[in-house]
Amino acid sequence: MLVFSFLFGLTIGLGVWICQMVQLRRLIGKIPPSLKSQPSDVALPLIPRLRHEIAELKQQQLYLQQIINNYQALLESAPVGYLQVDEENQMLWCNQQAREMLYVQRWQPGQIRLLLELVRSYELDQLIEQTRDRQQSQIKEWVFHPSCENAAAMLEQKPVVLRATSLPLSQGEVGVFLENRQILLEINQARDRAFSDLAHELRTPLTSIRLVVETLQDRIEAPLDRWVDRLMQEVDRLISLVQSWLELTQLETDPTLKLNRQPTEVRSLISKVWESLEPLAARYQVQLIYKGPENILLNADASRLYQVFLNLLDNSIKYSPFGGTITVETKILNVENNSSTKPTTPANLEVNIVDSGVGFAEADLPHVFERFYRGDQARTRDKTVETFSTTTVVGSGLGLAIVRQIILAHSGSIKAMNHPITGGAWIQFVLPEVMANS
Repeated sequence: MLVFSFLFGLTIGLGVWICQMVQLRRLIGKIPPSLKSQPSDVALPLIPRLRHEIAELKQQQLYLQQIINNYQALLESAPVGYLQVDEENQMLWCNQQAREMLYVQRWQPGQIRLLLELVRSYELDQLIEQTRDRQQSQIKEWVFHPSCENAAAMLEQKPVVLRATSLPLSQGEVGVFLENRQILLEINQARDRAFSDLAHELRTPLTSIRLVVETLQDRIEAPLDRWVDRLMQEVDRLISLVQSWLELTQLETDPTLKLNRQPTEVRSLISKVWESLEPLAARYQVQLIYKGPENILLNADASRLYQVFLNLLDNSIKYSPFGGTITVETKILNVENNSSTKPTTPANLEVNIVDSGVGFAEADLPHVFERFYRGDQARTRDKTVETFSTTTVVGSGLGLAIVRQIILAHSGSIKAMNHPITGGAWIQFVLPEVMANS
């Protein structure tokens, strides 16, 4: 009986030991393959081997934590703001720059709170949701109005222009980089004010100089009179430059201030512009080709629209080769007809102006409507066939900028391209409020 009891207890003990060994081997099997011992370590006893692998896990954990700390230190000292939210729009992390831009006062590193509780910005929430839904980086610029618990302090806070660039992360998280554009906006406004003040101050002395030159023209004889004529041309160019700058500044400040909308027939307006440019076109033997409807009534400011066609056609003539052609094509867009002949929805007018020159350089296309942008020098007429001096600079660099502002004032759009067939410069703009056409 004693022997039977001994054997029974031994059997139970062996069974328990085998079960523990199986569980231990399962735990060891869960260790990542990258952390398992090398073949040379297989001979180690079980417990030392387990301790060795636990030590490697701790080392890798410390290494990963050090990498995280380094990235956080970089983002904390970055010159741009950065914040990160989880899939429920809870703030996970926010550096000092972002806290200052968004006026975040009730958040400390390590806290997880809803972004909406900390920052009252519909634009920022919308940007994050769009990034998460589309799984693509998004860019948005808006005027941010800080919110404060104290009403008196809220009156002292000034709105700032922010620009955010978001990117989708794993597990529904979103990271957002923030830039404060307010300083750049104020610098540009100060620059524009300085240029406008300077332009105002230049008008009086330039007018006086022109009167003096007019007096000299009647008193100086050939061959010296050509120098006075040249001086008159340069003075007129300066006066035109000053006037264009003042006009552009007024359009940017209040685009609709000078608009006098009235029914305007587009085809006849283009003909009037071409008549005024015909001497220049005849000099270079450039012809105009019109394609499109004849009678197009547009609710627009006729004088401003005249200025648009004048600047664009003048540029096309100057950059077209001798004997070249300029094509003006008009189209009526967004017209839906019912049983009657009248459109059921307002129509848009698309105007395409294509010259036969060398076109724009690819690097110039994003900048052709900027102030004083001269563009690639290759887009000029051959100097050997010019009758004027090679030192003469044609244009002020403000014509296309003024054209763009006039189009925007009419709630239209404009873009510059190169025509895929002719290779020439292609200006396309769209204006709303077509009243009738036949």
